[in-house]
Amino acid sequence: MLDAHAIRAVNTLSARWARKAVADEGTVFTGAGVWALLALLAGGSGGPARAELEGALGVSADSATELGRDLVGTLAAMDGVDAATGLWTRQDLPIRPEWEAELPPGARGALTGDTDRDRKELDGWASRQTRGEIARMPVPLSSATVLVLAGALLLRTTWVQPFRVGWMYPSSGPWAERSLAGLTRRTTDLDGTLKVVPDTPAGPLTFSGVAGDNGLDVHLVLGGEDVGGAEVLEAAITAVGRSGLPGSHLPLGAAGPGVEVHEVTGFDPTPQLVLNTPQFTVRAEHDLLRNAEVFGLRSAQDASRGHFPGISAIPLAVSSGGQSMTASFSREGFFAAAVTAFSMDVGGIPQQKAKMISVSYDRPFGFLAVHRATGLVLAAGWVTEPEAGAESRFAPLPRHRPGT
Repeated sequence: MLDAHAIRAVNTLSARWARKAVADEGTVFTGAGVWALLALLAGGSGGPARAELEGALGVSADSATELGRDLVGTLAAMDGVDAATGLWTRQDLPIRPEWEAELPPGARGALTGDTDRDRKELDGWASRQTRGEIARMPVPLSSATVLVLAGALLLRTTWVQPFRVGWMYPSSGPWAERSLAGLTRRTTDLDGTLKVVPDTPAGPLTFSGVAGDNGLDVHLVLGGEDVGGAEVLEAAITAVGRSGLPGSHLPLGAAGPGVEVHEVTGFDPTPQLVLNTPQFTVRAEHDLLRNAEVFGLRSAQDASRGHFPGISAIPLAVSSGGQSMTASFSREGFFAAAVTAFSMDVGGIPQQKAKMISVSYDRPFGFLAVHRATGLVLAAGWVTEPEAGAESRFAPLPRHRPGT
């Protein structure tokens, strides 16, 4: 189970990234997905790259690999969350077994150097782990790629109380006079649904919590009209666990961003709250190296030397990092899928070309039993129906493919 310090470290990285990731267009990202992979890399890093990764992660590199593994395990154990990791390496890249042994369980594969073939395998993994939502691994591949470390995250929940579908017609702001696919909900749970945190770095923020049926909640957050999205989201991430003014304590009038409190005359004196929001689906692609300082990856890109001696004796440098993500908020619930990946090339030494031969008896074939000293053929045959993959009389031999 992940401790409170590690959870704060993950949220801190997410908040810093929010400042860089949010611009004029909608976006979505998972800092948890990046933090886990950075932690796994940090444990095998050295030199300036190690110090930068420690600064980005907020934890010591000595404990980072274990914490990264724990984070993946914690995520995977959550109801409504699927988390997976994958590692693909070239056959001629020696991986230190002690580092690989510390990785979370997951896919292990080979990079053949055949870009099309490798791309097909990695894209297939990304698609399978996200139920087809993310169709491509978010890093480029080339014949020089020797290592890819990837993580996938899938979130899903169904609302305890579904919304009613309707229409929204904002009268002001950037959505003014537009007809939007709206969702509305009426509840008497004022405090469980609404709080206003008045004193964040971005000013007052309104939080509306929407509870899922499996322990996952979605918090809708609104800031002041003149406050940018990057400021709002960064402040919201750090304030998500803070107390604020609950719905039942809000004064009459404009009580927070987007919040109006009125007194009405009716037949039921029970206080009620009406929540209105549009449905949405957001997709985003992130080049993580564009904000390398956020993730502690400035030095790790220097291809003139290696930065991960704990991963391999061959010098390695980070060549790309990316994240693809989608999220949908609907009448019934919330769904999000993400794949994050880093790739590495050899750094500091030129790569050598080497012949790689592959032989596959994957169609009918013949065989001969020959007496070595005389050349006498003792038996010959032709195979058209090989045995099925049941228990063999002999230990299975490894199957060699290009690059494996």
